Amino acid sequence: MHKPPLATRRLILQGAASVALLGLGNLPFAAPARAAANDKYPEEAFKQKGEADAIKALYGRNAEPSDKVKLDAPEIAENGGVVPISVTTTLDKVTSISFFVAENPNALAASYRIPDGTMASVANRLKMAKTTNVTAIVEADGKLYSATKEVKVTVGGCGG
Repeated sequence: MHKPPLATRRLILQGAASVALLGLGNLPFAAPARAAANDKYPEEAFKQKGEADAIKALYGRNAEPSDKVKLDAPEIAENGGVVPISVTTTLDKVTSISFFVAENPNALAASYRIPDGTMASVANRLKMAKTTNVTAIVEADGKLYSATKEVKVTVGGCGG
């Protein structure tokens, strides 16, 4: 079988990637040019040391625990540098999902804006300094809902 020259294969791959990216332009997760004023980076919230302060800086109010927020995290994380965590919810009109790690140097670990019409499910790998609670907060229809789970860390991931 005859192989095309390397330059030709590279052009074909670049063209295929361009076509694939163009096809994503109409999907809700493609970066919208018209971001709302409340979608700016929450710099103050990411600077907070305590979980309560970070939640207040990000949302301005507290969340109520809900069984409609499913937080999946390991009971024991052997390496605090890469702790897999995910959250899903059956709540309607979800606008954001955030992860807080109570005993980390900065409590807010991640925060996501959820575009309208998108499935409310987020997964990440977080760094955890030591054994502590992980809290997921889901903002849905103007209200805050949470789920919390303790994760035991055997080797810290935040320089510990």
